[in-house]
Amino acid sequence: MDLTWPFFDSRHRALGRELSTWAQANLTASHSDDVEAEVRALVAKLGASGYLGLTIADGALDVRSLAIARATLAYHSGLADFAFAMQGLGSGAISLFGTARQRAQYLSQVASGQSIAAFAMTEPATGSDAANIATTATRDGDDYVINGEKTYISNGQIADVITLFARTGEGEGARGISAFILPGDTPGIEVAERIEAIAPHPLARLTLTDVRLPASSMLGLPGEGFTVAMKTLTLFRVTVGAAALGFARRALDEAIAFSTTRKLGNGTLADNAVTQANLADMATAIDASALLVARAAWAQDKGDGDNRRAAAMAKLHATESAQKVIDMAVQLHGGMGVTKGAIVESLYREVRALRIYEGASEVQRVIIARDLLKEHST
Repeated sequence: MDLTWPFFDSRHRALGRELSTWAQANLTASHSDDVEAEVRALVAKLGASGYLGLTIADGALDVRSLAIARATLAYHSGLADFAFAMQGLGSGAISLFGTARQRAQYLSQVASGQSIAAFAMTEPATGSDAANIATTATRDGDDYVINGEKTYISNGQIADVITLFARTGEGEGARGISAFILPGDTPGIEVAERIEAIAPHPLARLTLTDVRLPASSMLGLPGEGFTVAMKTLTLFRVTVGAAALGFARRALDEAIAFSTTRKLGNGTLADNAVTQANLADMATAIDASALLVARAAWAQDKGDGDNRRAAAMAKLHATESAQKVIDMAVQLHGGMGVTKGAIVESLYREVRALRIYEGASEVQRVIIARDLLKEHST
């Protein structure tokens, strides 16, 4: 994003400069085989630097700052972006809906990097259809007893604090779900499976067997969990687009560097008209995404009205466009583009999940269309 745009303030410009300098000195696009240990180390490093403070708030989060941070981190390291983002998503509901005691107990630990956060909603039979989750939380005196299964949980096997969603039965579908703060060491939680994805991130399937939580662990009111989840996801949805933007910008820079040095005939690959057309399309797609992300982040920070459509547009366009931009960069690199260890190859793997998580592209299209039709009918 161009931080000189009027969507941003001087503090955002300062953050962009500072974080870019820090990332250049502290991050690398290559990663070790022990992804769990590396995420722990990245969370600790980001916490010590103070940047994880952006992921928590006593009230409203600054979405523009989160977007700048994710775009910058993603440019340098997909895993660093993941580590940063999950601290925000995993604790976001506590920032938005937590009591003063809950915020005091958990948020400073997340911001310092001493606690790793996770967000547990997806189940084996429910992904985008989140209103139909089956995990139950049954009231038992002053406690809730939780039973069920969650899957594709980022940080699931290393999380210290988990925002968990379970059915408490106040009503059908979305009306019967509540949110809870679940300490990662609570008895009854088991890592049933470590899931290996195309990009190396810590993902797990968790089983919950007679997990007992005090009623004071609930976030918000009984039956309010779906609202808690959707408001948290909407808040961070724009930042997914920002991460995609960071990946796409790195792909474009790699494509330019490669094409201007790769010999082709008497010149370079960059002298070829087809290459130039591809670079132009890549740059245009990136700037269009950047404008949508900046607008949506600004609108959310401004706080006027319902910004779901703007957030959905930003995520949809940025993630879909980033996939195309990175694919073009891989194609331009030829055989080197699909060689393990090449930056564009790692970007190709990193970007794919962004079109799925926190609301798949198909879901974003539904959100946009329904909002348009609602507006037309009023």
